[in-house]
Amino acid sequence: MLRALRSLPERLTSRRGSWIALAIGILALVAVIGALGRASVPAGNAAAPAASESSLAAAEAETFPDADEQTVLLVASRADGAELAADDLEAFAGLLPAIEAETGATASGPIPSEDGEAAVLPVTVEIGDDDEGAETAVHGLRTLLEEHPLDGLTVQVTGGPAFGVDVAAAFDGADFTLLLVTLGIVALLLVLTYRSPVLWIVPLVVVALADQAANKATAAIGTAMGLQFDSGIVSVLVFGAGTNYALLLVSRYRDELTRESDHRRALVTAWRRTGPAVLASNATVVLSLLTLVLAVIPGTRGLGIASAIGLIIALAAVLLVLPPALAVCGRGVFWPFVPRVSEDGSSTPAGGRGWRAVATGVARRPWLPLLGGVALLGVLATGVLGASVGLSQAEKFRVPSESAVGLEVLGEHFPPGEAQPMIVLVDSAEADAATEAIEGVDGIIRVTPAGESSDGDRTRLVVTGEPAPGTDESLRLVEDVRKAAHGVAGAGALVGGPVAVDVDARAGNLQDFLLIVPLVLAVCLLVLMMLLRAVVAPVVLLVVNTLSAVAAIGAGTWISRTVFGWDSLDLQVPLLSFLFLVALGIDYTIFLVHRARAEAGSVGTTAGMVNAVASTGGVITSAGIVLAAVFAALGLLPLVTLGQIGLIVGIGVIVDTFVVRTVVVPALFAVIGDAMWWPSRAPRPPRQREQSEAGAQGEECEDAQTHSFPSAVR
Repeated sequence: MLRALRSLPERLTSRRGSWIALAIGILALVAVIGALGRASVPAGNAAAPAASESSLAAAEAETFPDADEQTVLLVASRADGAELAADDLEAFAGLLPAIEAETGATASGPIPSEDGEAAVLPVTVEIGDDDEGAETAVHGLRTLLEEHPLDGLTVQVTGGPAFGVDVAAAFDGADFTLLLVTLGIVALLLVLTYRSPVLWIVPLVVVALADQAANKATAAIGTAMGLQFDSGIVSVLVFGAGTNYALLLVSRYRDELTRESDHRRALVTAWRRTGPAVLASNATVVLSLLTLVLAVIPGTRGLGIASAIGLIIALAAVLLVLPPALAVCGRGVFWPFVPRVSEDGSSTPAGGRGWRAVATGVARRPWLPLLGGVALLGVLATGVLGASVGLSQAEKFRVPSESAVGLEVLGEHFPPGEAQPMIVLVDSAEADAATEAIEGVDGIIRVTPAGESSDGDRTRLVVTGEPAPGTDESLRLVEDVRKAAHGVAGAGALVGGPVAVDVDARAGNLQDFLLIVPLVLAVCLLVLMMLLRAVVAPVVLLVVNTLSAVAAIGAGTWISRTVFGWDSLDLQVPLLSFLFLVALGIDYTIFLVHRARAEAGSVGTTAGMVNAVASTGGVITSAGIVLAAVFAALGLLPLVTLGQIGLIVGIGVIVDTFVVRTVVVPALFAVIGDAMWWPSRAPRPPRQREQSEAGAQGEECEDAQTHSFPSAVR
């Protein structure tokens, strides 16, 4: 087994083996895509933990006889902002026969607001077990309003079903657009990196096939396991990480071609030199993502499993399919800047002069750049001060929708709590007592019975509060209602509804953050310790990486608030941003420090870091820019959550690339020196080893001579 693994790079790149390996690799990826072609990403976007009170209430509500009925709200207001006249209300009410004919349900109203500037017409429609019923009902009502316009009135269709339909519509074609933009970004940056009109095609095709295979595999596995996750994030991770792995391999391959005339031997050397770093990098991110299986938020847990699967597929594609593809193409794939060994056998100098100059300057006077870099990270980190977490339902979407606008109009002219009432389920015997207790809670407008279960044992109460949904007051009101209901009906009382879901989602995300963050840091530390066989360097690097992640979250939070007008971060953004920043940031740490340790064996620790920065500065910068740009593409999707994650991770990768890896880490190595490798023996140049061995031999000879003479002579 070990012998086969050692000979793997030769088998992948040999004259005959490369064609066989390439054919097998491509066929395997295409087979996965074809076999799972009908697989689709599982539906569902539960915000609260499955065991939370709001989730239990929602599950029980599905058993009530009218569970397939939901209310759609038609909200009317004048375009000029004036009060609705009697003619306006009459015209609005004139839509009732057409609405009943369209939906087959009985509609009532309209109900004017106290200020007289708006009116609402509730329509109860049958949704069914799937989303098609809601889509049919909502689109039917909107078409009806287009066919029967009301002079001077603006009518919006909103409510829970309409909101869900608008969310689904916002994503129509979004994944395809994201894929095209990601392909374009990666292609452009690869062309700029390699300065070749040919080379970029090879890694891009390999990574694109891996992305499609990962998409189908995660969809199939997600459906089988009942997972919930965002496929856009998985695709971005696969493209970003896969491209980074390819950049590292191709960069080292190009370096080796300046030393080796046989491109296949150069490719074998490059594979062996980069393989451990790529494997360690992938293992770090995959293990970090797998810690999310302990999360209680369904979307977070599902994203961890799906992303880990996608990254493993990306790793296999880059290490097993890309090398034979490069071997088949030969040295000419780098045209027009084909790397060659000079006639006298010397190689062209490796490493960018600019990066070497920067690293040399940092190593010569490390304290100033170290303190300056840490100060910059500290200033950026202050952006988290005063940051709020939690977006309302309407705030979660970057592009305004009709349902969101209607919800705002409803909140402006009616008690804000009318838009999203609480649902309380209690034993029927306790219904009257629970109603009285809830009505006594400060901030409650009314409590309305809304039906019983099929056996009559349970009663549903609709509780309307005064505070606007998503505000601190509404969250506290949910807790007060739960306290009142539980005080009367005990554990049998369940308080649900959108605002209650928000309460449980906040608690679940906080629980996940406090659990997952330490686990991710522990995983990264263990991987670094195993790779570097040291303790000091991993601890120092992890501290710096954590500070960099906090700085990126702070900067992203400030920009979100001041530039984009997103006053709060969505609930999942802090955890996912921290996870991606730390795990992906460790990637670049591994690429740099793994090279530095190898170089230290020739020139010493400090000079080895200078050589490592010079050798990897270009590829790490290219990889960082690619990853930042790919994550920025998430901003194309309609969810503010994805836009915030893309912004924060993009900023973090840039800061990590240009500040941490270029300035702070080299400065730390210059300050700490050989102690970085403790408790392992520091790598020493050959001359130092020879001097040390010669000194040891001299001491042995001196001791031998001393002990060979009598004491009198001594």
